[in-house]
Amino acid sequence: MQYFTADTHFFHERLLGLSEFAPRPFLTVEDMNETIINNWNKRVGPDDIVYHLGDIAILHTRPEKVALEKIFEVLDQLNGRLVLIKGNHDSRALFKYLQQHNHPVGNHNKFEFHDVGVLIKMNHRQYYMTHYPMMLGIVKQIINLHGHIHHYAVPVKENINVGVDTPETDYLTQKPPFGTPFSQAEIEKMVEQKAIDFAKRQ
Repeated sequence: MQYFTADTHFFHERLLGLSEFAPRPFLTVEDMNETIINNWNKRVGPDDIVYHLGDIAILHTRPEKVALEKIFEVLDQLNGRLVLIKGNHDSRALFKYLQQHNHPVGNHNKFEFHDVGVLIKMNHRQYYMTHYPMMLGIVKQIINLHGHIHHYAVPVKENINVGVDTPETDYLTQKPPFGTPFSQAEIEKMVEQKAIDFAKRQ
């Protein structure tokens, strides 16, 4: 199975609380991290693939190696193979550390790395996955899955925010628990319902 997420921001203390940008009602980053890990692992199996569209973690502990070790320890608890697309808060040092500590999961490595984006085909559509929202113009059957903007949505029907804070879960009948990567079926439902929503406005 394939799953999709973004903007987990593990360890990011400044996001704790009830802000408009990224409401994270947790008392500590440990609570937030544990919630994401538990909800992730309830859905994702060891052989599944999760596309993480950037902003994995923010931890300014010094020396830097200690921060990288802690981030690796969290990511290594997550089920599945992680296809990591670099976000604006993801350093080259993090990707380099993860590459150095990569290990097999089944027939593949735990981590796969991309600087800009990944294009996949899924159920007669193409999904271009990036960290930043992309303005693709008038296109048929191409959807941009992205993160970066947290509790906001791009007012374009071909753009779907898959971050953990996304408001586009309003298009789903049942909102998954915080931090749960979105399933293929949920992505398709968001795409279909957003298109219907925008058609009503015209």
